[in-house]
Amino acid sequence: MNVADILTIVGFVAIVLVIIILLSIVGYIFFVDRTQKQHPVLRNYPVVGRARYFFEKIGPELRQYFFSNDLEGKPFSRYDYTHIVKKAKYKRDVFGFGSERDFEEPGYYIRNSMFPKLTEELNMDKEVTSTTNRYLLIKDPLFTQRKEYLEEHKSPVYLLKEEDAIVIGEKCKYPFRARGQIGMSAMSYGSLGERAITALSEGLGIAKGTWMNTGEGGLSEYHLKGGVDIIMQIGPGMFGVRDREGNFNWDELLEKSKISQLKAFEVKLAQGAKTRGGHLDAEKVTEEIARIRMVEPFKSVDSPNRFPEFDDYPSLFNFIERIREHTGKPVGMKIVIGSHSEADELAKHIRDTGKGPDFITIDGGEGGTGASYQELADSVGLPIKSALPLVDNALKKYGVRDTVKIIASGKLFSPDRVAIALAMGADLVNIARGFMITVGCIQTLKCSSNACPVGVATTDPELQKALVINEKKYRTANYVITMRKGLFRLAAAAGLDSPVQFKREHVVYKDEKGKTWSLDDIYQTMIEQGGKGSANA
Repeated sequence: MNVADILTIVGFVAIVLVIIILLSIVGYIFFVDRTQKQHPVLRNYPVVGRARYFFEKIGPELRQYFFSNDLEGKPFSRYDYTHIVKKAKYKRDVFGFGSERDFEEPGYYIRNSMFPKLTEELNMDKEVTSTTNRYLLIKDPLFTQRKEYLEEHKSPVYLLKEEDAIVIGEKCKYPFRARGQIGMSAMSYGSLGERAITALSEGLGIAKGTWMNTGEGGLSEYHLKGGVDIIMQIGPGMFGVRDREGNFNWDELLEKSKISQLKAFEVKLAQGAKTRGGHLDAEKVTEEIARIRMVEPFKSVDSPNRFPEFDDYPSLFNFIERIREHTGKPVGMKIVIGSHSEADELAKHIRDTGKGPDFITIDGGEGGTGASYQELADSVGLPIKSALPLVDNALKKYGVRDTVKIIASGKLFSPDRVAIALAMGADLVNIARGFMITVGCIQTLKCSSNACPVGVATTDPELQKALVINEKKYRTANYVITMRKGLFRLAAAAGLDSPVQFKREHVVYKDEKGKTWSLDDIYQTMIEQGGKGSANA
């Protein structure tokens, strides 16, 4: 028998064995599917029925990449996502041909001026610069890797002039001055991994004039690495400022306040995506995170719905007052607004007591989270464009608007959205998911699972290897700088020399019939619908 015959026999036997193995596997699956009692599809259509669950599993990816158009994706469309990435990666935000916005739909528009400001007329700090890395795109072919290279790029960072700086807690011993109107919203270490927090901190530090909010998970060394200003959030779980029994630890608060980067504290009453305290799954609670939060490692962590220290405005304001006196630093509160009367009650108590927050962070219901419940995220709390004017109106009505700064958050990830929020009454704006995208987030919606495939919303050390800090930090810086540049560009188009000058008259609303309304018209309707209660009541 020659070699060819032997190889033929061996090949035949191998094929037969493969067929037998495959038939055995199919037979086994057929038996399992037919006898299981959980899935009726598999019981009636064994083996073949598994295709249904396979396509269901990959459905989100199919829709994202093949079937949804550029404007359909949720929570961020491909159009929104791409513009964030372009700002971060290329430090560039131009595009061609025309807008993809549906101009037949109702929406807000910024009023342009017949005589816009020239660049040299803008009241902007042109001296402060920063050097970042950005990509230059050379070719983007269909079937091969795009050709691009990295270059250093020095540019202004588009800060407000000193006289336009937003000052929080003017009467505090240590007021906080912000020369950029865009900062990072609350994202805890634990919800995000240490590499993501570090890249964000260092990127924000490169951009200058901004801040990052720690989230309710406490202040970590990773927040401090970039030298950026810090707002430390204190949630109902009091992580980072509690003792082992969960009581508030005033000595620990004082120690934290001595950190020079820490500029202010924020008492979190609620969050737009979850009007309750936070949640962190056990697998995310590493020993280091447990030490920072002062909890037990590898056990799920839940914050209560509210602080045990207070249950009404007087006790809340006393708590805020005590933190301010204890630390000498500004203290704010993060809230979700549900009604006109709620905003009125808050403002009235600020006026009547002479106490209250130095700033109010208003989080819209469209805001993001690492983990929430569908019923809370979808239906509890107003979106930012409804909530923001309610609070601004109420503070003005009771004569306390000048003493309280407003920070707005809730999908304000582009310069036009920021400008509209400023016109509606915000002094500053927080962004969270936009910054997550700058460090690699691809919207797999697995933030609550510790299985983030790009190493952002995970504490898994293996998955975090995907995130290269020295590359992503520049994307964060580029995003902030380009956002501020766009904000000044919009101010110039509106005939303003600084974005701090955005007011209600600079934005109009167009309804589905093409009729336009000023924000004052809309807000007057809000006031009439909410009741014309006297400010002297």
